[in-house]
Amino acid sequence: MRRLLAVLAVVALSIAVGAALGASDPPEARSTAIVARVEVPGEPVVVEKALAAPPNATDAGSVLLPADAPVVRVGSASVSASAQPGLSSSAQAALDLLGIALFDGEITADTLTLRATVAAGAAGASAGTAPSTVAGLQVLGRAIGSDVRGRLPLADWGSLEVLAEASSTVDDKARTGSASVTGLRITLTAEHAGLPAGTRITVGIAEAFVKVPVAAATSPLPRVTPKPQPKKPPPPPRPKGPREPGASIPGAPPELVRQPPSVTVRLSRGGYVFPVFGPASFGDTFGAPRYNVEGSWHHGEDIVGPLGTPLLAVADGTVFSVGWNEIGGWRLWLRDREGNEFYYAHLSAYSPLAVDGTRVRAGDVLGFMGNTGDADGGIVHLHFEIHPVELLSLGYNGVVAPYPFLVAWRRADDVSFAAGRRYLPGEEVRGVAPPAGAVLLEADDISLRSGLVPGALGRAVVAEQQSPAGR
Repeated sequence: MRRLLAVLAVVALSIAVGAALGASDPPEARSTAIVARVEVPGEPVVVEKALAAPPNATDAGSVLLPADAPVVRVGSASVSASAQPGLSSSAQAALDLLGIALFDGEITADTLTLRATVAAGAAGASAGTAPSTVAGLQVLGRAIGSDVRGRLPLADWGSLEVLAEASSTVDDKARTGSASVTGLRITLTAEHAGLPAGTRITVGIAEAFVKVPVAAATSPLPRVTPKPQPKKPPPPPRPKGPREPGASIPGAPPELVRQPPSVTVRLSRGGYVFPVFGPASFGDTFGAPRYNVEGSWHHGEDIVGPLGTPLLAVADGTVFSVGWNEIGGWRLWLRDREGNEFYYAHLSAYSPLAVDGTRVRAGDVLGFMGNTGDADGGIVHLHFEIHPVELLSLGYNGVVAPYPFLVAWRRADDVSFAAGRRYLPGEEVRGVAPPAGAVLLEADDISLRSGLVPGALGRAVVAEQQSPAGR
C-alpha cells in the first residue's frame, strides 16, 4: 500500500509540474566530467573515465591513456557528474586527480581539482568553477605557481593551457547557468613523442548547464503530501510566531534506526571534525538560488557522497529536533558546547544516538546520507548548515558559508566562526559576526524555522543541564 501511495504521489507531482510548465520548454540540467582525452588528427578521439548526467554517475581508479603507449598517467582519479532538472534545477561535474604525469614526466602535477556547478530557479541563476585548482605543477623541470592561469610555451613543440575557465548566467526568457573548466590542455605545434602536430591532450574537463524557463521558475511549487510514515504522536501545539518552511513530524521511527559502524576520526585542535565519514565532494554553493526556503537562497552546503555514508557529529554537543520535514526530509540539529548550531538534512536513516537531548562526542555517528524531503529522487547528499551562536538572534538567516570550515575540518584545522562569510540578498558580507561576549539584545528561537520542531531546543538544553557533565 505504501508503495502504491508513493507512486500515486509521483504521478500527481508530474501532472502538477506539467501543468505549471504549460507550453513552455521543460527545465534542463546536464553535466559532463572527463578525466582524460586524446585527439589525434585523422584518428578517433580516445577518452578515459567520461561521465555524463543525467543519470547521476561516479567513477574512480587510475588512468593510462592510450593504454598501449601511455601519454597520460593519473595515479588516482575520483570523478562524478550529477544533474537534477526541475523548477529549481542544479548540476555539477567534479574531478579530484592525484599523481598526474604527461609525456613520461615532462609535465607533472601533484593534484588537480575541478568543479563546475550551476543552479537556476525562481530567484535567478548561478554558475561557478570554484574551487578549481592545480598544485605541484612542473613543466619541463620548472615549478609553476598554483596561481598561474593561461597558456605556457612548451619549448618548440607545443603549448600548455592551465585552468581554462568559463561561466555565465542569463536571466531573460529562460534562466540559465553554464560553467566549464579544463585542467591541463596540451596542443602540439610540431611532432613530439611520436604524435603529430595538431594533437590535443586534455586532462580534466568539467562542464555543467541548467535552464529553467521563466514561466516555470515563477510558477508556484506543487504541494505533495509527504510519503506516509508509521503512526506517530501528534506534534506539540505550535507557539504563535513565524512558521518553519514545510510541515514537520518529530521523532525517528524505529525502522529508520541503524547500528553505526566503528569509525576513527582526527579532530582539529578546537575539537571539530568533517561531518562525512567516507568519500565525499562539495563546492561553494552558499547563497545560490533556492526557491523553497526563506529568502530563496541556499543557506548551507551540499556534500555529495554514496547512499548510506555515515554522518558524524562535528563537535561535542547535544542533538535536538530529530524527525521529518517536507523540505529537509529526515533531519536533525546539533548544538555544540559554545552554542553554535549545525543542521543535517536529507538523511536516509539515523543511528541510535539521534534522539532529542542526547549528548554526543565529536566523531559519533548520528545518521546516514540520503536524498529524502525535497531531494527525493535526486542527488544523494547531506545538506549542512552552520549557525554561529553570535548570529542566532537573526533567526534562520543567521548562517555562514560552510565551505571554508569543511575544507579546514577535513584537514583537522580550525576556522573562527566570527570570521564566517554571511550572505545577504545582493551582497556577501564577511566577518560581520560580533566577537564572543557581545551583549544579546534580542533573541529569536530558530527552532521555529527551517525544519525545527518548536520547543525542541529548550527541551534539549534542559536535558543537557540535568545530565552528568561530559562523558
